[in-house]
Amino acid sequence: MKLIRGTALFVGLLGVAGATQAGVSSSWTLASDYDFRGVTQSARDPALQASLDYAHDSGWYIGAWGSNVDFGAGDPDVEVDLYTGFTKSLDSGLSYDFGGVYYTYHSAPTPGANYVELYAGLGYEDKSGMSIKGKFWHSPDFGGSSTPGNTPAEYIQADFSYPLPAGFSFDAHAGYSFGDYWSDADSEYFDYSIGIGYTAGKFSLAAKFIDGSDLADVPGTNVFDTRSKVVVTVATTFPWGE
Repeated sequence: MKLIRGTALFVGLLGVAGATQAGVSSSWTLASDYDFRGVTQSARDPALQASLDYAHDSGWYIGAWGSNVDFGAGDPDVEVDLYTGFTKSLDSGLSYDFGGVYYTYHSAPTPGANYVELYAGLGYEDKSGMSIKGKFWHSPDFGGSSTPGNTPAEYIQADFSYPLPAGFSFDAHAGYSFGDYWSDADSEYFDYSIGIGYTAGKFSLAAKFIDGSDLADVPGTNVFDTRSKVVVTVATTFPWGE
């Protein structure tokens, strides 16, 4: 039911993307699990995810992204994120990216779950397509934990991608969650993933092993589960063009 509800929310985006103008795109992903920094956001169930984005020649971009979620009985079942930022790729292969995301959770019992996160990143890609990226995230009030006061959190990540023959790629990720939000609960943690990607025409397929087991699980439920897992995704981006 939650997957169907999420589908209904985003199906209108496809019609918008069908009439795209320059700089407008829409990406759609079907995932076996919605993983966020080593923690499931869909109770290890499948997720349908969609985005609608506009990118200007100057490097400025703005967009919205959504997915079904499962945080347990009575909690939100749809997440919609709004974001904007600025990115630039230089002739040397270096790139930078900075901006912010506003995470919103619909059907939440209170609006306190919504929160803002700011980010800044650097990257490098060579002529073969090999890329290395690093990004730092900061939230002044992570998870909307505003009572009795703001609780900041940080996340730092590194990502590596290497092209392989026949449309395949090797992808790796490592990240660390820290800051007051996590240290107050003595639960700062490390997550990582290793996977293989494959491009087949207009579709991108990926399978990755994910582990965030440094974080304690919620007993007796798959909600916010951090056990190691393999997540499979199929994605495509509109407009397809020629």
